[in-house]
Amino acid sequence: MKKVIFMSFMALLMATSFTSCREEKKTQSEELIDDMQSKGADIEVKDRANDTKIKMETDDKKVKIKEGDDGDTKIKVKENEM
Repeated sequence: MKKVIFMSFMALLMATSFTSCREEKKTQSEELIDDMQSKGADIEVKDRANDTKIKMETDDKKVKIKEGDDGDTKIKVKENEM
């Protein structure tokens, strides 16, 4: 009986250790936000009833992200050419 309980405990421990180390993939908008934050962008967030608008701007790049309540995401990227 001890062996069955021990094996069940070890199986549970192994299952939780493998699932907790899994890295979740970021969405395209999350990657853009992280990238722009690392570049020191000015970030403006407008959270309204129906949607959320995020505007980010650096010297050479402008990004606008509009996320609706229905899960629809629109991304606009404009890069300034020098």
